[in-house]
Amino acid sequence: MPGKYQHSVYLDDSKCIGCTHCISHCPTEAIRVRDGKAIIDSDRCIDCGQCIRVCPYKAKKAKYDPIEQIAHFKWKIALPAPAFYGQFDHLDDIDYVLQGLLDLGFDSVFEVARAAELVSDYTRRYLKHQKQQKPVISSACPVVSRLIALRFPFLKDNIIDIRQPMEVAAMLARREALAQNPDLTPEDIGVCFISPCPAKVSYIKNQPREERYIDCVASMSDFYFGLIGIMDRKKTPETGTKTGMIGLSWASTGGESSAIFNDNYLAADGIVNVIRLLDAIETDELPDLEFVELNACPGGCVGGVMTVANPYIAQARLQNLRRYMPVSQNRAPKDQDPLFVPEDFIGKIDFDYRPLGQLDDNIQVSIRMMAEIQAIQKTLPGLDCGSCGAPTCRALAEDVVKGNARVDDCIIKIKERLRELEQKEES
Repeated sequence: MPGKYQHSVYLDDSKCIGCTHCISHCPTEAIRVRDGKAIIDSDRCIDCGQCIRVCPYKAKKAKYDPIEQIAHFKWKIALPAPAFYGQFDHLDDIDYVLQGLLDLGFDSVFEVARAAELVSDYTRRYLKHQKQQKPVISSACPVVSRLIALRFPFLKDNIIDIRQPMEVAAMLARREALAQNPDLTPEDIGVCFISPCPAKVSYIKNQPREERYIDCVASMSDFYFGLIGIMDRKKTPETGTKTGMIGLSWASTGGESSAIFNDNYLAADGIVNVIRLLDAIETDELPDLEFVELNACPGGCVGGVMTVANPYIAQARLQNLRRYMPVSQNRAPKDQDPLFVPEDFIGKIDFDYRPLGQLDDNIQVSIRMMAEIQAIQKTLPGLDCGSCGAPTCRALAEDVVKGNARVDDCIIKIKERLRELEQKEES
């Protein structure tokens, strides 16, 4: 994408004590500790939120829009992600949440789960007639797409060209609002997506403004606490859900892939597992797979760092909700060509692909730097203790070659030199 990438994960300097706890958990080695504070490398960060999840001092935070950001729009639309319903305890009807959003001040609600069911339907068609590189990788998790951009660029053509449900939901919600309210103009409509994770915030913010359907990406936790005092479960809600089991299942790992009705699929979650599977796909260890669903967060979107409930408790709640729902309420028109996929559902993810291992644009410079890194790494202890502020000894060697660190940052090396000095003094 053109311009500097806008990240939604950031560091609160006032809370960081430089403990190095985060550097060993970052999947792309994007974090260093320098001068007693963590530093996040913008070029490496994939906004997975893993550092937010593990930081004991809450120094890593997610950046998102305040709910009030769309207050000035004449017609305000809420887009609740399927994972949102799993945040509420003892919820036996989604309609209470939908009505609560209307009571919160929104003029209409368009469930992202509705769009997810349509995406599932069109994905089935897409896999039948498109000659995309197999296995096809879901585009639903922005972390996975950015991870592929940085670490697995040869798999970029495997990512499916179908838009994410939140984008489709925003597009359809705008059309629906204009059709039902002829007096509205496109500029009158403000769409707010209720997001479970910072990666989706980054994904929206990095889209060109003219191609963006969503005006506000707010935190699921903010909405949760906003609804707690408003939702009235004693009163029968006026609105009615327009989604089914398939749409709701997208909140958890396996929900998207199982809706494709294809036996040759695989679903996994957790950033470590995602990386292992991408490694296996890149080395062609899984030749029979046709579709792969990968979620960076544990349990899927229910495990996002902007949620409230434990992901496994949220999964159980969603399972209870699914019991009394139809399989699906949103399908492609019956009179439509069974292989047709609407053009506005197609959206190629556009990233500036620069592999993490690329040290310089000049290949000769890169080779020289790599040789220097290997030479320095051989002199280091290989403990990967993180005391130097880098996650591994190899990372420290790379930082030294790039001019961002010194070999003396290694505590083991300093101890060795102190011992040598002591021995010289004694002799």
